[in-house]
Amino acid sequence: MLLLVVPCGNNTMGAETETKEKHGEETPRPTPTTLTQDQFLSWKRHKDAAESARKAEASRKRAEDIAAGTVQMNGRELFLHEPWVFDDSRF
Repeated sequence: MLLLVVPCGNNTMGAETETKEKHGEETPRPTPTTLTQDQFLSWKRHKDAAESARKAEASRKRAEDIAAGTVQMNGRELFLHEPWVFDDSRF
């Protein structure tokens, strides 16, 4: 049996990394930004409005593409636009 040991770039052992962390040699963490409830609610309303506008635009474009016949309809869209396809009374 052949055992191959490949050295990695970091030659420190576990005890050495623990001592570095204790002495504060790690990268400093960014200070958290305080956020009031009003600021959060304002941000949330803006985010929800942007999301609903994006969805409305995608829906409008999809409806235009279906009307033009450039995209294939899924089952729900086919049922809504051409319900006669699903009429089993003729068969």
